[in-house]
Amino acid sequence: MDWNDFDAVLYDLDGVLTPTALVHMHAWQRMFAEFLASHYPDQPPYTNDDYFKYVDGKPRYAGVRAFMASRGIELPDGETSDSPDELTICGLGNRKNDLFETVLAAEGVTAYPGSRALVERLSNAKTHQAVVSSSRNAPSVLKAAGLLQFFDTIVDGVVASERHLAGKPAPDTFLYAAELVDVRPQRCVVIEDAISGVQAGRAGRFGMVVGVDRGAGASALLENGASMVVRDLEELL
Repeated sequence: MDWNDFDAVLYDLDGVLTPTALVHMHAWQRMFAEFLASHYPDQPPYTNDDYFKYVDGKPRYAGVRAFMASRGIELPDGETSDSPDELTICGLGNRKNDLFETVLAAEGVTAYPGSRALVERLSNAKTHQAVVSSSRNAPSVLKAAGLLQFFDTIVDGVVASERHLAGKPAPDTFLYAAELVDVRPQRCVVIEDAISGVQAGRAGRFGMVVGVDRGAGASALLENGASMVVRDLEELL
């Protein structure tokens, strides 16, 4: 692709820039497995397919809500301040976040080499770069990976909540990032590994939506809005 056709790149974080998607997957797996075993032992076990269908790329509480709906389980929403022990949507979301932070603190995180190479190349070319992530941990993950200095702005779960922006698959967070870097959506590239993320890119009518196949499947990414699919961002250099 010709990067001269674009003025800004809007990246998802987990699974695009850093392999923290795997940490998220493991945290979701443990949280849902423990929840089902303790309270709904007759339910089929939680699987990676559930992750990609109902959780991947969505704001934390939306992911919990979508999975529960898929199993016909009704829980009160609760409050964002709920204890991780509370049997509410927010409580379970907070429990998952605690598990994620524990693993991140213990193991740290390293950016994908191909992703770092692309970010550094575009930084040298003075292309605007932003991170658009539903995670509330985005700044700490970027700092741990040594990438924070390359981005003009970060629109994460905290910003989305403060600005009352709908999460992916709605395009609102991507459109807000484009506004912050002062680039029209048609001149922006969205790079996403989640179905909900490429759906958001398509809905926002961005100039290019690049899907990164880290497990969602190339065909699924293309069907849901990706203009093209790569396995690693090194292919975009």
